[in-house]
Amino acid sequence: MDTLNRDQAPFPGEVWQMIDEAAASAARDQLTARRYLDLEGPFGVGLTTIEVGNDDYCRQPGPEEAGAVMGRAIPLPMLRKSFQLSIRRVSAYVMNGQPLDLSPAQDAAEAVANREEEMIYSGQPAMGLAGLLTIEGHQQVPGSDWAAPDHALQDVLAAATQLDNSAYRGPYALALAPALYNNLFRLFPGSDVMALEHLRRLCTAGIYKAPIPGGVLVDTRAGVLVLGQDLQAGYSSQDGVHYQLYVSESIVLRVDEPKAICVIAPQGKAPAAR
Repeated sequence: MDTLNRDQAPFPGEVWQMIDEAAASAARDQLTARRYLDLEGPFGVGLTTIEVGNDDYCRQPGPEEAGAVMGRAIPLPMLRKSFQLSIRRVSAYVMNGQPLDLSPAQDAAEAVANREEEMIYSGQPAMGLAGLLTIEGHQQVPGSDWAAPDHALQDVLAAATQLDNSAYRGPYALALAPALYNNLFRLFPGSDVMALEHLRRLCTAGIYKAPIPGGVLVDTRAGVLVLGQDLQAGYSSQDGVHYQLYVSESIVLRVDEPKAICVIAPQGKAPAAR
């Protein structure tokens, strides 16, 4: 089943290969959660929901009442961004070997990757989809001013201690807001070692700059990413001037162990009620 409609595009497979490579490279630079969480799939574009947890009674039935056994499922978002390529420019590449500007495909892939990161970290509450920062039952610690490198170490150690006390002993990955991540390049007091180097010894699954408020320390057993369709480009139509194309994927975070996640609240903001 050709859901991407590639066979209808009036250009050769070589161009599709170039588009795919450009899109994948651009997306890879934006993605962080895929670097430390296991990935299951791809299972195909037809995967729209996944079941989580065990079936159970929705409430305990009375003595004369029939019980209702139910399961839970979470939706698998489809992420999509359109772009266009000049018909003349594609023809110039195919017929004359002139360079083909694939920046529109790269921009679209980056937009999809950024949306994936948002879904994984923050979820989509209106649709009942939770993320690493919002899943019910996660742990949390307050954050301090990371302009002082020792404060960064203290906050992350506090998060690690909470995880450790709950029997989640790593490996740990640390995702941080850009400002917090950049502060890790300050030298630790009384040494010529950056705070980043100190934390790398604890966070052996990596330290990442992510589009989030504050930070989050994750034991890599916290969950997995379930992939329906991996990032691919497809064909929509052409208007005589441009080929109308798009980049799409479907992916969702399945959290198996909420207690394996410890959120570091932004400075001055009290940890959210759980």
